[in-house]
Amino acid sequence: MYSKQIVKNCANASFIRKMFEKGLELAKQYGPENVYDFSIGNPFAEPPVDLRERMKELVDQPGVHRYMPNAGFPDVREKVAAYYSARSEKPIPASHIVMTTGAAGALNVLFKAILNPGERIVTFAPYFVEYGFYAQNVGAHLDTVETESTDFLPNIEGLRQAIKPDTRILLLNSPNNPTGRIYSRQDLEAVAGVLREKSAEFGQPIFLVSDEPYATITYDGHQVPNVLDLYEHAIVVNSFSKSLGLAGERIGYIAVGADVPEVETLMDALIFCNRTLGFNNAPALAQKVVAEYLDVLPDVADYQAKRDLLYKELTALGFETNLPEGAFYFFMKVPANFESSVEFANYVADKHQILVVPGSGFGCEGYVRLSYCVKMEVVERSLKAWQALAAELGLKK
Repeated sequence: MYSKQIVKNCANASFIRKMFEKGLELAKQYGPENVYDFSIGNPFAEPPVDLRERMKELVDQPGVHRYMPNAGFPDVREKVAAYYSARSEKPIPASHIVMTTGAAGALNVLFKAILNPGERIVTFAPYFVEYGFYAQNVGAHLDTVETESTDFLPNIEGLRQAIKPDTRILLLNSPNNPTGRIYSRQDLEAVAGVLREKSAEFGQPIFLVSDEPYATITYDGHQVPNVLDLYEHAIVVNSFSKSLGLAGERIGYIAVGADVPEVETLMDALIFCNRTLGFNNAPALAQKVVAEYLDVLPDVADYQAKRDLLYKELTALGFETNLPEGAFYFFMKVPANFESSVEFANYVADKHQILVVPGSGFGCEGYVRLSYCVKMEVVERSLKAWQALAAELGLKK
């Protein structure tokens, strides 16, 4: 009666949402102060006060609520282009910018504009859980390459082997969700070398699409390299959900590199897909306000304090995890006591009211994701539960 594929997808829906909903049930049972929800990457902090005040002012601006060009307000595109041009070796014209309904909308528009049914996207695992569904939306295949060991860095030889004649896109996410890993300039140059090699071999360009909603959330002096400077077929997707706490406003953009071939055709296709996929255009009010806050940075010190506390306590208790370089996630190894990440996630939720997300949903079994974009008091209150869990499992103290 209904789409078999969508019904199947619903049955296998995101573990993130499942754990979030489980948290609501546990809060009713044990009280919210006794539930430690590290399941969802939903920034708790409100957008900057002056941004909210400016949004109220823009509500009364003449013309802001009318139809606009499907690529977005021209003045907004100009400001985004200027922002990128100031950080790029080559200027990015406003005609290379399309405002979108968040990064998710941007990726769906990009895939529709570039891919024919049956063609392929390749990405490194672990990866954001929705990528596979986005590929399905356009009849494409998502191929994955395991990253190097436990450092989650690009596996260059694995990438070379994974690219096929009908591979059209390499999709990167840095800082990465779920690992917090940032790909260095050296990493990206090696990736670009493989893409050039395979583009020449198969006689058509392979696009590098960089999904960067966490680009401004970095620690310890790490920076996210500009892929538009490193590869001639590069495209950046971004949003303001994390950087400005505007997840509910669904506002983002596509920025196409200065050297992308036949760029006019690509831009026409992106604008057409932005309209015909039903997005029509990015929300007007959100476009206007974010254009004035492109240089505003999130409170990284707050995230880093929680990162440092959790890392210190978890590793001291015997849990194995990486130290994130960006974003706000740990990707923690499942203790040997458990056969799967789902088993571990359910156990810690039911026994200790700790909510984490199984790594199997990110294409990487044997790990769980913890999101620390929560209040510090949640992190601090959770420590006794982690201590009890470690003692129960016989982990090293």
